[in-house]
Amino acid sequence: MMYLVGVALLLAVYNQGKCLGFVAADRSLDHPIQRRRDYAHEFSVDFQQASHPLDAKETLKPVDEFLDKLKTKTQQDETGALPSQAKCGYSQCSPGKAGMLNVHLVPHTHDDVGWLRTVDEYFYGDDITGVQYILDTALTQLLEDPNKRFIYVEQAYFTRWWNELHDNTRHLVKGLVSEGRLEFILGGWSMNDEASTRYTSIIDQQTIGFRFLYDNFGDCGRPRIGWQIDPFGHSREQASLFAQFGFDGLFFARLDYQDWNKRLQTKTLEQVWMASGSLGDQASLFTGVLYNGYGPPGGFCFECGDTPIMDDSKLENYNVDRRVDDFLRTVRDQAQYYTTENIMLTMGSDFQYENARKNFKNMDKLIYHVNMRQMNGSTVNVLYSTPSCYVKAVNEANKTYTSKEDDFFPYAHRDHSFWTGYFTSRPALKGYERSSDNFLQICKQLDALSMLTAGHGARTKIDVLRKAMGILQHHDGVSGTEKQHVAYDYARMVAEGVASCQEVLNMAYGKLLPLSSSMSLPVVQFCPLANVSICPVSENSKQFVILAYNPFGREARHHLRIPVSGNSFIVKDAHQMPVTVQVVPLPASTLALPEFEASKATGELVFAAEIPPLGLTTFFVQASTDISDAQRSTSIVSDQSGSDFTIKNQYVSVTFDGDTGFMKSLTNVKSSLTIQLTNSWLYYRSFDGDNHDGEHQASGAYIFRPNGTVAQPISSKATTSVVQGSAVQEVRQTFSDWASQVVRVYDESRHVEIEWTIGPVPVQDGIGKEVISRFVTDLNNYKVFYTDSNGREMLQRIRDYRPTWNLDQTEPVAGNYYPVNSKIFIQDVAKSRQLTVFTDRTQGGSSLANGEIELMAHRRVLHDDSLGVSEPLSEPGLDGRGLIIRGKYYLYLDSIAESTPVHREMAQRIYMAPSVGFISTMMSPDAYSKNYKTSWSGLKESIGLPANVHLLTLEQWRSGKFLIRLEHIYESHDKQNLSKVANVSLETLFTPFSIVSVDEQTLGANQPLAHATRLQWMVKGHGKTKKDLSSYVTPVDPKKLIVALKPMQIRTFVVTVKVN
Repeated sequence: MMYLVGVALLLAVYNQGKCLGFVAADRSLDHPIQRRRDYAHEFSVDFQQASHPLDAKETLKPVDEFLDKLKTKTQQDETGALPSQAKCGYSQCSPGKAGMLNVHLVPHTHDDVGWLRTVDEYFYGDDITGVQYILDTALTQLLEDPNKRFIYVEQAYFTRWWNELHDNTRHLVKGLVSEGRLEFILGGWSMNDEASTRYTSIIDQQTIGFRFLYDNFGDCGRPRIGWQIDPFGHSREQASLFAQFGFDGLFFARLDYQDWNKRLQTKTLEQVWMASGSLGDQASLFTGVLYNGYGPPGGFCFECGDTPIMDDSKLENYNVDRRVDDFLRTVRDQAQYYTTENIMLTMGSDFQYENARKNFKNMDKLIYHVNMRQMNGSTVNVLYSTPSCYVKAVNEANKTYTSKEDDFFPYAHRDHSFWTGYFTSRPALKGYERSSDNFLQICKQLDALSMLTAGHGARTKIDVLRKAMGILQHHDGVSGTEKQHVAYDYARMVAEGVASCQEVLNMAYGKLLPLSSSMSLPVVQFCPLANVSICPVSENSKQFVILAYNPFGREARHHLRIPVSGNSFIVKDAHQMPVTVQVVPLPASTLALPEFEASKATGELVFAAEIPPLGLTTFFVQASTDISDAQRSTSIVSDQSGSDFTIKNQYVSVTFDGDTGFMKSLTNVKSSLTIQLTNSWLYYRSFDGDNHDGEHQASGAYIFRPNGTVAQPISSKATTSVVQGSAVQEVRQTFSDWASQVVRVYDESRHVEIEWTIGPVPVQDGIGKEVISRFVTDLNNYKVFYTDSNGREMLQRIRDYRPTWNLDQTEPVAGNYYPVNSKIFIQDVAKSRQLTVFTDRTQGGSSLANGEIELMAHRRVLHDDSLGVSEPLSEPGLDGRGLIIRGKYYLYLDSIAESTPVHREMAQRIYMAPSVGFISTMMSPDAYSKNYKTSWSGLKESIGLPANVHLLTLEQWRSGKFLIRLEHIYESHDKQNLSKVANVSLETLFTPFSIVSVDEQTLGANQPLAHATRLQWMVKGHGKTKKDLSSYVTPVDPKKLIVALKPMQIRTFVVTVKVN
């Protein structure tokens, strides 16, 4: 596992960040969808039965009476959850009134899981609103009045609040949930970002929340609606995952201002999103754009200082008639853009309802007085409701909806204001998130494969990292749009989780590897800063053991780079056979890092490791004084200038220009394909403005806005040196004192690796800079390029074009940037050639000219973009001079047909990189091998899973049960033989245990697939969507346990196992 440069700083100084004054900032500017909100439930007053809103309420019940009622009404099952027959879900929805405009008031609070303050600061409050008080006061209001409804979203907060409740209060909350008066929407640990997150992280963070809700509330706690009201653009894969969770709908607030105007004209603010070209109907999802952002309509935010409803006619300030008139105008204005007799008003916003009584009392009056107008012929009916009840009402109108097949990136709220900067913001945190998610998967796998018991306490330890990662997925977390001290706090939480999972790995290895119960494995140490050549155990030991674990479901051939001091080493594999090694001297860019000061390393020991699928292997390393060993492992280093030079292996060749030091061409040796290729580093000057309108929009944490369309080269030449040896050939390029990279070709590797080091970005000239790596080729891609959607399906992008409206492009650079989660490629169809660039974290990227790919690696801006964070994005770095970032790109060139299987597989392999652990021991290889296993695989088949199948999830679930997810990693239009249905036998899959039965679940593992149904929608050009989720899969034979996977399908199972 590797952290990146910059994380050492995050961990060292997070606790030094001083709390800045709270700014009650929202992100609103010109467009209604910039404001922030949440939601509520249903209440309708019959004016013939009530003369005053309070008359419609039930008599208030004491707590003990309510508890007595619960004893007979909401008996719990063995998990503590509520019974399935409780009145929750759609059964508790009010039907509204036929022939009227039904206005669904949705009381809600939007509680960022970190942003301007840390998670702890937001929960406890202090000088700002505290989430604990929001839930306290909302609970009080719900208990006082059975007509009121409230919804809640972020489980990272709700679980904290829940854990502090007295048991009696928990019973009250369960009663409210069972009656549908408190409803959970979305249900994830956080409301995740949609640009920077990988699909595995999204699924995991939703699963944590789903599991908590099921364990405590049963099926009544199961969310039915996606609620992405604040993320800054929306991905197609996110919608696909929501559909596979079994959601019936999705609502969001942020929509490009041009798209918004087009949808108003065409009355298509609601549609059905066809979110997968391979899954079809299975990934269809009713999707609505909220009309008022996610807050109340103008003038009706009762917690924001808007005028309350003053309904005492004897008082001078009586305003009921005026306020009702205003409200009726507001709802009729909104209703003209929707197609049914129902509209939804989001009555809440950021951290609102700390004064729940203030909100509910005014809404009570509003409902009563608006509905009283029905006696005079008004056709407006107002009721408390929820997003799910609104969706149910819309569905029952049986309308036909248009569909959408692309995504909602990039997002702009006005001219010149594209939210594409955050695709790259805080690149250290983005890289740390990706490597830590890799380690979380490894941690869960090894816990399952070693079958650690409850006595080990592994689940509690895994939960530390699991929950920290769930928090980090928040749309102001991994997005990089939080304040600096909050970023430090995110890093702290993840670091604690990683350390906790290192303990789990030690327990797992300690159970798996000893050949005798009397032997205990020495402590396995980890080197999280190995990518900056810091690893105390390998630097200071003359002899040590390496444990390399491969979490991928097929064998891995991975080149390890181990920091060492010395230039001669002997390495033996698990069978004590000698391994070809090379000692590579450290580059100047590493030696200059502030983090490196404490390291004793002088070089890196490089060798190829072949690791079995879902398994581990062992290497024995010993320093040598033998001259012949030194000669075999020595690297030849030479400076290059003048004539062109090349590095190559059996599969790939890279030629460099002898005059400039830049790349000149790239060749796939096996395919005999060559392209001209130049790679250089440049930067855009950040635009400085006061943000009062689009013309004056500044670049900031959210916004990328360059000052002009031309990027400035960091240098027109690179000084170069070449390192050659038996394991790897490298070209080290230095562009300036703050920009360098190493281009590598490993022995038998089919791709080129580029390790870049950027920073500290100089800003002494007072100009912010957005740093890019640009690849210029002779390919003609005719404005078309492709980027991945959250690491899964590929989406076609066309420069200066949007599929669903005629684009008026105001920013030719930023307006063509898209999130690149794992890869971007261009194709020359006429020549049948494809260049793919893989990333190790999410970045913004584009193809701004034919034959070009560019990726933004780092950004340091000196002005805030006035979108809420109120802080320039200028990370200080360990020494205060500015943050230094190190990362990797991987290049692959081939024909279009042959590129597909490589880019599908390789993206997974980069993410599922092996974990390396170290044991400091003086045991000889022979003595070690007599006491411990040196090679082991968790899969029975040595070749691993089929080439088109990935083991997405393997973890212990409950006693004797595991959670397993298998996915097909190819799209239906990919290479023919790999786009076929794949079959996997679960019965004979794993080594440590056998699977004896399976229970297929929805993707979130919170509902049996056999019971899962969704609302059906009529879609123009598609017909009616299906009801039963089970209809999309081939049932698993309970005897043969063979799982059939269609292209892009993910299947989720809770399985019962027995020890082999």
